[in-house]
Amino acid sequence: MMNALAIIAALSSAAGGFTALSLAMDRHWEALHGRGNLPSDQTRRRLRWSGSGGLLVSLLVCLSVWGASQGWVAWAGMLTAAAVGLVLVLSYATRAMVRVGWAAGGVSAVAVTLVLLGRAFI
Repeated sequence: MMNALAIIAALSSAAGGFTALSLAMDRHWEALHGRGNLPSDQTRRRLRWSGSGGLLVSLLVCLSVWGASQGWVAWAGMLTAAAVGLVLVLSYATRAMVRVGWAAGGVSAVAVTLVLLGRAFI
């Protein structure tokens, strides 16, 4: 049960992080909001920080559950799976990208909380 929650937490954190980082790029922002419409510097900065934070949370979950040696490998797998999923969403359902990002962030918050509670009571 703990590994399943950790996988969900790490994967959803990585997916949310990659979604935010992709929206910080002009190309993906324009695909969502129309050509010539660019994010403000403040919006771009927020997206970069939140995206980096999502990837960091994913890394911390992997390292705390699987240790230093297996955690890095697990994190690489989570990043790969999240990136492939985001590429598919960007290619086939660009408008759904924001909903996917918000959903991933919500699932990540719940799953990380459950992982932390589970580690506290074990």
